[in-house]
Amino acid sequence: MKTVLVNVVTPDGPVYDADVEMVSVKAQSGELGILPGHIPMVAPLRIGAVRLNKGSSTELVAVSGGFIEVRPDKVTILAQAAEVSQSIDVTRAEAAKTRAEKRLSQQTDDVDFKRAELALRRAMNRLNVTQNKY
Repeated sequence: MKTVLVNVVTPDGPVYDADVEMVSVKAQSGELGILPGHIPMVAPLRIGAVRLNKGSSTELVAVSGGFIEVRPDKVTILAQAAEVSQSIDVTRAEAAKTRAEKRLSQQTDDVDFKRAELALRRAMNRLNVTQNKY
């Protein structure tokens, strides 16, 4: 089976680096599936899970936006934040979800609803990845 090299990189450094058979991401334009030999492209990403298929196993990486750059032999994901499912701190993610929900429920002028909503989506994404929900 042919493979493609996948690098997931954040401002803090590399998060994932391996050869996989297929990459699935949530781009702004919709779901993308990338196989080895894919035509070159660049696309903005939404908050979501990156699915990396290797044989019969699937690895998940939670990303909070960024870009995907596709070349026939290499896929690079530049994310603002990214975590492989095994390294996600579930307790911390649940606390972030609770904080965001609390902020969204407050009906005051000093709450930045867009920021709270994004925080909630990031926390939910991290929790979904740990539970293999994608």
